[in-house]
Amino acid sequence: MARAPLWAPPLLAVQFLTRVPVPALARLSAAAAVDGFARAMAWLPLVGALIGAVTAGVFVAAQAWWPPVIAALLALAVEALLTGAFHEDAVADFCDAFGGTALGEAALRIMRDSRIGSYGALGLGLMVGLRLAAIVALPPMLAAAAIVAAAAAGRLWAVLLAAILPPVAEGIAAWTGGVPPRRALAALALTVPGVLPLAWLSPMPVLVDAAVGVAILWWLAWFLRRRIGGSTGDCLGFAAYVGQLTLLLAVAAG
Repeated sequence: MARAPLWAPPLLAVQFLTRVPVPALARLSAAAAVDGFARAMAWLPLVGALIGAVTAGVFVAAQAWWPPVIAALLALAVEALLTGAFHEDAVADFCDAFGGTALGEAALRIMRDSRIGSYGALGLGLMVGLRLAAIVALPPMLAAAAIVAAAAAGRLWAVLLAAILPPVAEGIAAWTGGVPPRRALAALALTVPGVLPLAWLSPMPVLVDAAVGVAILWWLAWFLRRRIGGSTGDCLGFAAYVGQLTLLLAVAAG
């Protein structure tokens, strides 16, 4: 298989997580793109931190004109435009698929359905609402650091889940071909820049989140193995959103 050049994986991570155009990637062959995308998994936390920086910047700047709750809503709206509501769509699909008792192919079929059901609507509404409430509950500078750290840590959760579970369907989880330990470690290292400011301002929530995150990821992997035998792109996106929310709640509780 053709190997992607060194510049391709981080740009593929940008293309995957955002709607930012990356014209340079058109030069890659199909084989190089597949190789580059598998390696791009390690870069997701760093790109996530950059997305979080945009969200945090809008939140802080908007408070010059509006109350925190409006500023937070505007920040989340800008983020949704930037990412195409990528992870929010995954949350809705995941909740629809697993809110009931569907197993195996039945659950996969529900996740592939573009329509949103009651489980998806309720799950997405609650998770976005909790994220909004956690952001508004924090002082502006701490909230900004928490938004960036959560964005990085959440994408790390997706990488770690992909490393733990095999893919069971076509799409993003299958394209990665699994995440080897060295790539998971690289993703962990690239999470550090996004988390450092929060760790300096408020270290305890970061430590609590790390411990809680291990437990939640273990449970999620067990749950998915039992229900569908592995992971899908929607499962990885759900893990990313839960990872963001978990850290924000830890900071808000702190």
